[in-house]
Amino acid sequence: MQTADPASLGFVPERLDAIPAFLKERYLDTGKLRGLQLLVARRGEVALLSTQGKAYAERNDALREDQIFRIASMTKPITSIAIMQLVEQGKLALDEPVHRVLPEFKGIGVYDAGGGSVPFATRPTNGPMRLVDLMRHTSGLTYGFQNRSNVDLAYRTGKLENWHGNHDLDSFVAALGELPLEFQPGEAWNYSVSTDVLGAIVQRASGEKLDAYFRDHIFKPLGMVDTGFTVPKKKRDRFGDCWTWTPKRPVLYDSAENSLWHSKPKLLSGGGGLVSTAADYHRFCTMLLNRGTLDGARIVSRKSIDLMTMNHLPGGQSLADMSTSLFSEAQLAGTGFGLGFAVTQDVAKSMMPGSPGEFYWGGMYSTAFFVDPVEEITMVFMTQLQPSNVYPIRRELKTLIYSALA
Repeated sequence: MQTADPASLGFVPERLDAIPAFLKERYLDTGKLRGLQLLVARRGEVALLSTQGKAYAERNDALREDQIFRIASMTKPITSIAIMQLVEQGKLALDEPVHRVLPEFKGIGVYDAGGGSVPFATRPTNGPMRLVDLMRHTSGLTYGFQNRSNVDLAYRTGKLENWHGNHDLDSFVAALGELPLEFQPGEAWNYSVSTDVLGAIVQRASGEKLDAYFRDHIFKPLGMVDTGFTVPKKKRDRFGDCWTWTPKRPVLYDSAENSLWHSKPKLLSGGGGLVSTAADYHRFCTMLLNRGTLDGARIVSRKSIDLMTMNHLPGGQSLADMSTSLFSEAQLAGTGFGLGFAVTQDVAKSMMPGSPGEFYWGGMYSTAFFVDPVEEITMVFMTQLQPSNVYPIRRELKTLIYSALA
C-alpha cells in the first residue's frame, strides 16, 4: 500500500515515525503482543502504515502487510451500515417495533426477579423494543460472557452465541424471543447481541443471506476484497494465530492452522464474525469519513452518516451514565453512542486529545478504529489478543496520533 508524505498531510514526520518504535518497545519487545499493524490516514491518504512482529505462536513468520485479522466487534459498524441502506430504501424504519420484522420478539418481556431462582418475564411498560434500541444497545438484550445476571446465564446455558452450534439466525432469534430482557428497552445501555439481531433483520428485510448481502452491497462496491465470515484456503498463509491474555504470558486461543474461521459458521454473526485486513477496513473508514461514498460508489447518503454519528442515547446521556456493566468507566462520561459506534461528545471529559463528533469502536481481539471528521483522520489498528481491555493501547494510540499533528 502506498503512503503519502506525512508532512503534506499535516503531520510532524518524526512524531508520527516515533509511534511504531513506541509500540515495539512497549508491546512487542516485552512479549505482551506477538504482532500488530497500524494504519493512520488523513483525507483518505495513508500517512503511516506499520506492520511489526510475528503471526504465529510456534513459527517466526513475520506479520504481512496484507495480513488477515479476526475483527470481532468491528463487524458491528458494517452491519449498522447495512441496516441504514435498508432504511433508505423504505424497507425499515428506526422507530418501528422490532417484532414487526421479527415476530419472534412480539411476546418478549422483562426479567422479574420475583420468580425466585427461576426467572420469568413481565410485559415491558415502556413500549416495545424498537430498531433504534438495537442500533444503540438499549434493547435490554445482553451477552452470555458478561457473567452478571440470570439472563446472561440463560444465554450461556442455551449456547446461543455458538457460531458453529445448533442455531442459524432464524433459530437464534426464536431462542432469544423465549428469554426475558434484562431491562426495559431504552432504560439503560448494555453491550449485547443486539447487532446479531440486526443481522437477522437485514436477512428478513432484504431477502438475502447476511454474507451475500454484505458481499454485494458493501464489500464489492468498496473494494473490500479480503473481508468475510471465512478465510478461503488460498488466503490462509495470510492468516495468523490469536491469543488470550494470562498473567504470565499470552496463550494460544485460535490457531491459524485449525481456525474456526476455516469453515462457514451456521450462525452468521453481524455482531462479531468477520475477518478483514487493515487495507479493507481503511476503505470502510474512508467511506465513513466521506459521508457515505468512496471512489464513486455511494454506500449510504451523507444524511444517513450524519444521523448515525449523533448521540442517540436518551436525553443526551453518556455511556458512563447509562451503561449497566461494560463501558461505564469515568472517561466515557463525555462519550455517547450513535447508530453502530461510540461518539465523542465532550473531549474534556474523555481526558485525551480528540474532536467533538469523532466516532470509533473496537473488537474483542484488541483491534480498533476511529474516524475524526474534524481533523479528517482515520485510524485502523490490528492485533490478535483477547480480551481487549488488558492494555491501554487504544488510548495511547489516539494520544500519540493527535500529538503528531502539525
